[in-house]
Amino acid sequence: MSRSAHPAGPRHADVFSEGHYSAPPADLNVLDPKVWSHTVRRTEDGVVTVGGLEVTALAEEFGTPAYFVDEADFRERARAWRTAFGHDADVFYAGKAFLSRAVVRWLHEEGLNLDVCSGGELATALSAGMPADRIAFHGNNKSTAEIHAAVEAGVGRIVLDSFQEIVRVAHIAQSLGRRQRVQIRVTVGVEAHTHEFIATAHEDQKFGIALADGQAAEAVRRALTLDGLELVGIHSHIGSQIFDMAGFEVAARRVVGLLAAVRDEHSVELPEIDLGGGLGIAYTSDDDPREPHEIAKALGEIVTRECEAARLSTPRISVEPGRAIVGPTAFTLYEVGTIKPLEGLRTYVSVDGGMSDNIRTALYDAEYSVALVSRTSDAEPMLARVVGKHCESGDIVVKDAFLPADLAPGDLIAVPATGAYCRSMASNYNHAPRPPVVAVKDGAARVIVRRETEDDLLRLDVG
Repeated sequence: MSRSAHPAGPRHADVFSEGHYSAPPADLNVLDPKVWSHTVRRTEDGVVTVGGLEVTALAEEFGTPAYFVDEADFRERARAWRTAFGHDADVFYAGKAFLSRAVVRWLHEEGLNLDVCSGGELATALSAGMPADRIAFHGNNKSTAEIHAAVEAGVGRIVLDSFQEIVRVAHIAQSLGRRQRVQIRVTVGVEAHTHEFIATAHEDQKFGIALADGQAAEAVRRALTLDGLELVGIHSHIGSQIFDMAGFEVAARRVVGLLAAVRDEHSVELPEIDLGGGLGIAYTSDDDPREPHEIAKALGEIVTRECEAARLSTPRISVEPGRAIVGPTAFTLYEVGTIKPLEGLRTYVSVDGGMSDNIRTALYDAEYSVALVSRTSDAEPMLARVVGKHCESGDIVVKDAFLPADLAPGDLIAVPATGAYCRSMASNYNHAPRPPVVAVKDGAARVIVRRETEDDLLRLDVG
């Protein structure tokens, strides 16, 4: 199927003389498997399918914009992480990436634990049947009510993030007649190679207790003296969307150094070490993420080597992949609306969503891929910027990409690798109802988070 060419912006020959952009792919109809979920295909008719269902049919049934999650791919990735780390380590899915009751059930069935960082995430996990002892509770400012709910539920661990929280958790646990298992989150002074807003292990930020000035050692002293706490380990998280393992090596060395200091001062060997998550995924063809078995092997070797050097027993390792599991499993489907060619610059392609369903481009300058998915096209590529419908000049979904020059209103385009943080960080900016999340598997699709309606928005407006 073809359409008449829409008056388009500059073709690739017009823009590459300045050297600002890489060359367009040889064939815009080819989908790079690195950035799409495993069951995504393009049919002979040119329509993209996921889980055996055509996106045109999905759009007709569920509307756009919408997030489509490849359930088989999610389960496969979860299983790969569980298998890679084996029975001598723990894999906690980071719920902040994306959480729903269906996802909790998938995690439970695939043998993963769950990391939550709010009362709402905890309630979702418990309501979907995740055993409380397989839940970890994070957060830099947990409320008294959240701590009370976590302790009362019997969560497997609470990660302590401040001196005030050490006392607060101990007091609440004692008041409930419990002894709560805890870890202490330490900032190890590692500058992760990622965006400033998602680097979390340098000292000048809100998370954790600093290692460099002896505060972490003092936090251990206090936690060990309180009857309501059972200190089981040290936690470290250096950031997000990281491809280089060097930062994890430095972090592990410093955390193991703290474990050795605790042993020397208190004659206690803490049995756990959590190295967090943050491993990157492929948003574009230029990204080169590591496989779970590579990550497991590297982290295991790092911790074992450092513990042997410190004459420590090797502690049980925990990791917290979130984005690495759910990120590649989903794409966001949009319908093309207004198309505006800007001579000598690019073509602006407006879609029926935007920053309300994907804030990451505006917030982190994140990069994404995009493809025409309702048909194929033999038209030459045009440099495009995919933008949303919100009253904001920063409402950009894909900053620079190549789309066919005959793109037209009504076409469907999809942005892959939107499983992590897009729905979790979605908003009602401009009173836009948030899109649904639809799980697709083996030729069947079902809504797992329904589309918001204007009635939902008005229901909250009680003035």
